[in-house]
Amino acid sequence: MKNRSGEKIKLTSIDELLGVVNEESAMEIEINRIHAFKDHPFKVLDDEKMADLIESVKGNGVLTPVLLRSDGEDGYEMISGHRRMHAAAIAGLETIPAIVRELSDDDAVIAMVDANIQREELLPSEKGFAYKMKLDAIKRQGKRVDLTCGHNGHKLGKKSREETYYEALQESSNGWHENENRYESFVKYYLGIILKAYSEFEGRVEHLKNRSLSKPDRIKAVIDNKVGKITKKEIMELCPDISKVTVERTLTELVKSGYIAKVGAGPATGYVRI
Repeated sequence: MKNRSGEKIKLTSIDELLGVVNEESAMEIEINRIHAFKDHPFKVLDDEKMADLIESVKGNGVLTPVLLRSDGEDGYEMISGHRRMHAAAIAGLETIPAIVRELSDDDAVIAMVDANIQREELLPSEKGFAYKMKLDAIKRQGKRVDLTCGHNGHKLGKKSREETYYEALQESSNGWHENENRYESFVKYYLGIILKAYSEFEGRVEHLKNRSLSKPDRIKAVIDNKVGKITKKEIMELCPDISKVTVERTLTELVKSGYIAKVGAGPATGYVRI
């Protein structure tokens, strides 16, 4: 095996973590020309960590530039670096090193969330609100809505699982500092997940029980066990071994025979037992 002991290991730079390209350089910006990001969800706390940061700034200055964008007038909007600017102001600095970047509103939201979301001291409500801001921004851009590797964005009704998760997280954490937060929203969210999982499990059990039936009869059994409307997609999910052609043919024959009725149109098309 080749000896790798002499190979260099490339570490991620501060600029790369901030998303700063090589062509960008820091400049000194007056602190009084910088204002907070609109609807910024992250609180800046005057705690022990902030006291340490202030002492560090007093002795060494601000070592890592903050990230700004122009507000279109004579000022700047903070994207990343609210804590550093707060510490610099308390330490008596009049300017702060900053990278100024042209960003659209949605790109600014995404950059702001990505730069702050890994902070250890964040509350669940702050993370929930921030992820929701990023999700909305990505959706407006027409991109995928996968925000973290732990959430896959499957749909729950009209909203994605991510949307309902982050909304429940935010709502259940409001009033956290005052010990007045309530957990009903999060409990309802998890009950909804459990109910959906149980419903899918029940459907799978029925599918296994009916394996001895012919494919058209299995489709009829799925329809019989469904309360209300069922879609072709739901039937195919419950009977993954039955082809789409067979499902469509069987549904057409059941409609013609008067066994079921077709309701809706397009993607919302469903079938109900008569």
